[in-house]
Amino acid sequence: MAIARPIRVLGLLALGLWIFFFYQVFGRTRYPKGPGDTLEHMDRDPNLDPTGEPEGILHRVEEGYAPGPEGTARINATLLSLVRNEEIDGIVQAMQDLERTWNSKFNYPWTFFNDVPFTEEFKRRTQAQTKAECRYELIPKEHWAIPSWIDMELFEESAKILQENDIQYGSMKSYHQMCRWNSGLFYKHPALEHMQYYWRVEPKVHFFCDVDYDVFRYMADHNKTYGFTINLYDAPQSIPQLWPETMKFIAQHSEYLHENNAMNWLTDSDRRPEHNLKANGYSTCHFWSNFEIADMNFWRSQAYEDYFNHLDRAGGFFYERWGDAPVHSIALGLFEDASKIHWFRDIGYQHIPYFNCPNSPKCKGCVTGRFTDGESWLLKEDCRPNWFKFVGMG
Repeated sequence: MAIARPIRVLGLLALGLWIFFFYQVFGRTRYPKGPGDTLEHMDRDPNLDPTGEPEGILHRVEEGYAPGPEGTARINATLLSLVRNEEIDGIVQAMQDLERTWNSKFNYPWTFFNDVPFTEEFKRRTQAQTKAECRYELIPKEHWAIPSWIDMELFEESAKILQENDIQYGSMKSYHQMCRWNSGLFYKHPALEHMQYYWRVEPKVHFFCDVDYDVFRYMADHNKTYGFTINLYDAPQSIPQLWPETMKFIAQHSEYLHENNAMNWLTDSDRRPEHNLKANGYSTCHFWSNFEIADMNFWRSQAYEDYFNHLDRAGGFFYERWGDAPVHSIALGLFEDASKIHWFRDIGYQHIPYFNCPNSPKCKGCVTGRFTDGESWLLKEDCRPNWFKFVGMG
């Protein structure tokens, strides 16, 4: 006896609903949600409070900062930028911002790096933005090249997987090379051999606040190793093996762990548990390294040198998308005294789509306390609340 067509349709619909139900329950991985995964209980941004200069000794512009050899108050430091010739408009804009708000007072040199020679136009236009010295450096081929131990067929297959997972720049060979260079090679360049501090500046970034003290001498006088403005969650799909490899390294070199480390910040699983699970134990919190003011002696330390070499041999700069931001951040969080890491809350800064915008009459052009001008879900990417919770404002 034939079954009526409407009955068949209803039966197929019911079967489809049951299949959908079982898929929802059993067919996909479900991750727990934490307070940082919603927009209902966002932490109040401390930049809404009045923001002043850091406490302690501050060196100002009254004397010793003239351009050239007369600038005897300047210490061993440089503004540093990895930039391509075609990014000239973006780096000129960033230079104009930083010169206006800070460097026109202190005249620290600019050091530009490129994997190809800079054009005469690039040199002419950048030097025109500053009274300070500009240095134009070529990255050695052996520093930029893909290491011999990387299997290029595996890299190509890995790049496809990263692309399928919507990992930005995951398939760009040059991006992987850049992340590796920024992680463990830039400070080995002969031009920086005798340099101690640097302030990293990227094209198209903005600076909003007048800063009237020498930030490099602040770092030196207060024994600070690293300064940041923005602290984010990374995409866990880009670094699934970074923390397991780090744990292998720590198992072999527990002597490098600092007693006042930031392990809780690195391993927190409460605020965004899905990130911790996907990254195999790492919260994915990191300092956004397009802005960093740092003492290169930390990168030159035996602990960091051994750590970078371990990661480099593991291949994750190419088989995954290990960025210099999580690599730097994990190393600082494990091997350095957390009190030597400083939040420059008074430096107004933007790298699209995130801001650090203080509540200060010295700031113009950004909205006080605004973290992003993008979609509201980007607010979840702010990991500063965890840094403040586990370490403080520094």
